[in-house]
Amino acid sequence: MNLENIMAITGLPGLYTLVANKNNGLIVADLDTGKKRFVSSRKHQFSPLETIAIYTDTDSKELKKVFQSMIEQSEDTPPISPKASKADIVDYFEDIIPDYDRDRVHIGDMKKILKWYFALDEKNLLEPDTEK
Repeated sequence: MNLENIMAITGLPGLYTLVANKNNGLIVADLDTGKKRFVSSRKHQFSPLETIAIYTDTDSKELKKVFQSMIEQSEDTPPISPKASKADIVDYFEDIIPDYDRDRVHIGDMKKILKWYFALDEKNLLEPDTEK
């Protein structure tokens, strides 16, 4: 799975794909609608999903590996809705990432990861890695 050109942008809902770079920002396309727009770097921060990680007790785990774990365990533990109860979401993350840092990974982070997972899965952008 390639998360390099998929971004989360502060102040804007959803995920975006990178279309082009400009001196003062980026041109991005909404992942849902495909609508392109210019986003200023003065007003927003850009986070490629490839650079995002989840804190664990020892280090951190890349978002790509979190998604990979969710895919691999989807038969035994199917992903739950981000609107599920806090207890259900915490239980799900304990199954998927047993060593996640309970002090630094908050429920909002977990909900965001679930939203991103479903958004990417809906667009068939979560292809499991076959190379090990």
